[in-house]
Amino acid sequence: MRSKCSRASAPLLLALCAMSGSLVAQTLPAPLDETTGAPVTVVASVPALEAPKPWNQLDAAARDDVRARYAAWQALTSTERERIRQAQARVASLPADQQRALRTRFDSMDRLHRDGWRLGAQVGRHYPALQALFGFVPAEQRAQALALLQALDDTQLAQLAVISQRSAPQDRPALRNELLALAPAARAGWLRAHLAR
Repeated sequence: MRSKCSRASAPLLLALCAMSGSLVAQTLPAPLDETTGAPVTVVASVPALEAPKPWNQLDAAARDDVRARYAAWQALTSTERERIRQAQARVASLPADQQRALRTRFDSMDRLHRDGWRLGAQVGRHYPALQALFGFVPAEQRAQALALLQALDDTQLAQLAVISQRSAPQDRPALRNELLALAPAARAGWLRAHLAR
């Protein structure tokens, strides 16, 4: 079962995601220096959250996760990054018990839903429904699929979420390929046509 979140709390959850490690890339050294073992910078203004381990104390899986989170941060638009920074400041200004409550709420979400927030607030809000169509994208299509999702507006993402949920599992790769092959100007018509089916 996937958790739902309101539009009002979405930026706060995204900021919590950012502070908790799902998008902490803005606090990481760039580029990541594996030879020096320099510690990952901690978001000091959030006393309710545990400090991350220094880079040289992370195992291979944890380092891979940090790299994936950093790549996700880099893939966000500057607008999404700014929204996260603003929401992070709002979360940091909350009392520690409220921060812990948000952390508990975030941790209780389905992992796929939490990971969807790495795609930004707008796509993350729709990701639980989009996951059926975009959860298992071949490596060679990932950049194109992400660009497509980030280019769609909120209404189009909602339409695509309905189409994603309606599509049979065996039809999803062909449906995704068809959508990815479209010119940006043709996407709105495609969405309307598939919703009408």
